[in-house]
Amino acid sequence: MTSHETPAAVGILMLNTRFPRIPGDIGNPLTWPFPVHFKVVEGASPDQVVHKKGQGLLAPFIEASHELIAEGADGITTSCGFLALFQDELAEAVPVPVVTSSLMQVDLVNRLLPPTKRAGILTISASALTPDHLAKAGVPAGTPVGSTGAGSEFNRAILGNEPEMDIGKARSDNIDAALALQKDHPDLGAIVLECTNMVPYAADMAEATGLPVYSIETFVTWFQSGLSPRRFDVD
Repeated sequence: MTSHETPAAVGILMLNTRFPRIPGDIGNPLTWPFPVHFKVVEGASPDQVVHKKGQGLLAPFIEASHELIAEGADGITTSCGFLALFQDELAEAVPVPVVTSSLMQVDLVNRLLPPTKRAGILTISASALTPDHLAKAGVPAGTPVGSTGAGSEFNRAILGNEPEMDIGKARSDNIDAALALQKDHPDLGAIVLECTNMVPYAADMAEATGLPVYSIETFVTWFQSGLSPRRFDVD
């Protein structure tokens, strides 16, 4: 893919949700310093994707990807880390690069750390994050996994697909989960956020733990920079 005179656009496959998408969330256009196109995939509720492995949704996701490309998307991503299950199929089905999940960063982040440290995952549902999800994203076996609590405000709003969320409580939920993951795994050297809705709290988690925090925002920013390399005047 050649350099663009204008920034490359990223197409974002969105779950069908009603919960608040605040700045930092993948579904808020203010999150991105480059053009994005959104496409809601009908039937793709948080419950269907997280707890039911997206059963029956591959074809709609492929169709929506082609629609995004027709609208000008130069690359495709998704609004849920659990869609790592569809990485191979989506990449095969469309003519542009695809990154389905932040989890694809875990192995790379490990390579950035000293051998005594490793990356851990923070997810919205540890019980739903299966070995299949991790294998599809290339996550090494034995990677530590932490989660926001089932009774937390964050989980209530996101997985329950509620129209309102107490942002302060959701921030505390994410900070507490990051600190718990760090406490449980003293060799933790970095955190990778599975959930695209955790991004608004990434800086808070980094400050609380003293660890680097990687997310769909860091991954897609890198992804887009390759689709549209910066041009330098060298004459």
